[in-house]
Amino acid sequence: MDFYIYILHSISSDKYYVGYSTDPIRRIVEHNTKPFSTYTAKHRPWHLAAYFNCGNDENTAIKLERFIKKQKSRKLIEQLCDTAFKPEGFLAQLVRVPHVRD
Repeated sequence: MDFYIYILHSISSDKYYVGYSTDPIRRIVEHNTKPFSTYTAKHRPWHLAAYFNCGNDENTAIKLERFIKKQKSRKLIEQLCDTAFKPEGFLAQLVRVPHVRD
């Protein structure tokens, strides 16, 4: 089973959210519909900005997600959303998954 890093963008509050999952499309639906009072519930609606395959090891996906979040860098997240950007270093193992934007 493959794991993915996904990046969501809230147009209404201009915020980004980074997560990991085996099914990023399902996670977007959950972020937009779950009736909980969470960070993502407060900034709906979310749109998929980018997602990356990071292999079949959940520990790798967790490490990549934590690495991105620990950078606390909007610039890095925006670069990851740019299809022309090629991740380097630790992030070089990310494989961009092409998708249709809405």
